Amino acid sequence: MTAEPEFTVTVTDRRTLAEGIVELTLAVTDGHTPKWQPGAHIDLILRPDLVRRYSLCGDPDDHGRLTVAVLREASGRGGSAYIHDRLTVGECLRIRGPRNNFPLRDAQRYRFIAGGVGITPLLPMIRTVAGRGGQWRLHYGGRTRASMAYLPELSALGPIEVCPQSETGPLDLDAILSGPDPGALVYCCGPESLLAAVERHCAATWPADALHIERFAPKPTEGAVDTAFDVECAQSGLTVRIPAHTSVLDAVEGAGIAVLSSCREGTCGTCETVVLDGIPDHRDSILTPDDTDVMMICCSRARTPRLVLDI
Repeated sequence: MTAEPEFTVTVTDRRTLAEGIVELTLAVTDGHTPKWQPGAHIDLILRPDLVRRYSLCGDPDDHGRLTVAVLREASGRGGSAYIHDRLTVGECLRIRGPRNNFPLRDAQRYRFIAGGVGITPLLPMIRTVAGRGGQWRLHYGGRTRASMAYLPELSALGPIEVCPQSETGPLDLDAILSGPDPGALVYCCGPESLLAAVERHCAATWPADALHIERFAPKPTEGAVDTAFDVECAQSGLTVRIPAHTSVLDAVEGAGIAVLSSCREGTCGTCETVVLDGIPDHRDSILTPDDTDVMMICCSRARTPRLVLDI
């Protein structure tokens, strides 16, 4: 597992975008601003024990700064509250990345579906597609119009359907995804209820590779059964027993093996590890069953009694 680059950044601007959402502009102070593509995110290392990931929502061609937008999560684990209450202009912190598990693929047309702050990874995609004259449409839902970020900028880019639930009700996915559109890709980010509904609609009639989703919370794994298995750590020369209700990540760290991790719930991709032998049981929100040569060790398990991992 290769360590990812880290940079020191300074908060150079902070503004309120919508109710409960602040935007931070970050300038790298110890090197060149890392290049990134639409769909990428970075880890904000707020404290050694408080690392959170946020989508980059600025302009990939602006090599002088990085931009993130953060929703205050009332039931969160403390990261968004720290940013809203304590992070001010002029403050320095470390970031890790960028990393991209949600890349923009080439297509004839695009349907973008956003729920709330899920607009953040889609905004650079829309800028890119609009800038090259591509065909696209955005369906943007939220609680209220006042809670929806970037409405003026999006409206200036092209055709958008704005659906505040307080005015129009939920997004009409029956109409939005009524039938497959040859040559079109669907990109979606938002709360789990929206993602699951979009998955169900697309599974019915759209090609399997048409839908692309970004999750910031773990995908539910109802009915999954945990059993114990062994992990042979090829680089370290250790074999570690993974108990039924202990993650591979926790077990190998307990055995003294240092591995890189961030979210610890299968949404960021930081702990992706090469599988040399055995079959992983993917429980993350990124990989597919066909990805048998890698796994996210923070949450995924084994379909075989033994895995050999490149750690």
